[in-house]
Amino acid sequence: MDYREHAPPAALQGLVKVRWTLAGDGTPDQWLQQQAVPDGCVEIIRRLHGRSRWDGDQPASFAVGLVERPQLFEISGDSRFEGLRLWPWAWSPIFHLPLAALRGRWLPFDARGFGEIEARLAETGRLNAIGRAIVAAESVAEMSAATGMSPRTLQRWFATHVGLPPRRYLRLLRFQNAFAELPGQASLAGHAAEQGFADQAHMAREFRALAGVPAQAARRAARGPFLT
Repeated sequence: MDYREHAPPAALQGLVKVRWTLAGDGTPDQWLQQQAVPDGCVEIIRRLHGRSRWDGDQPASFAVGLVERPQLFEISGDSRFEGLRLWPWAWSPIFHLPLAALRGRWLPFDARGFGEIEARLAETGRLNAIGRAIVAAESVAEMSAATGMSPRTLQRWFATHVGLPPRRYLRLLRFQNAFAELPGQASLAGHAAEQGFADQAHMAREFRALAGVPAQAARRAARGPFLT
């Protein structure tokens, strides 16, 4: 599998996490099993070639909501995709489909071009600054201080724009940061400390719950938000 990420411009980093491409490395008659792990984002995905299935065959264009557990899916060996991975608060300002309708699932979704979506997001102003503050925070208290919201206001904002409480969402961000930077790490204990886990055992529990495999196994198989 050939998976690549392209970072957004600074003006969109609090709204868009990455654009990405994925291509299978097999034949049209092969099904390649992959596992996606929670990354705290929603996505718009276009399949340019081949087939894919997750709880049934998927259309050529679809959206995927926030997930809180690992999700198995399959792609044909000849498949090719492009995707736009958004922070969840970037969804509601430009799309009519309720964010809650996507929670833990995918739905057919025929969106406009990614460039047009990014241009519209660039007009949302302060939302980008709020998003950057949230994803950079290491605690709910830091989120509150960095965004200028009281704890109560922050809770209401998350209920509207994310669909999860701040502490529960922070768990996904901490896990995804640890997962993304895991390949090549020499010490799991050191990595756990750097990523804000109480200890290596804490990180191990989170990996079993959110990746479905121990950190040791994920270190060998992690690629972007996928286990290959």
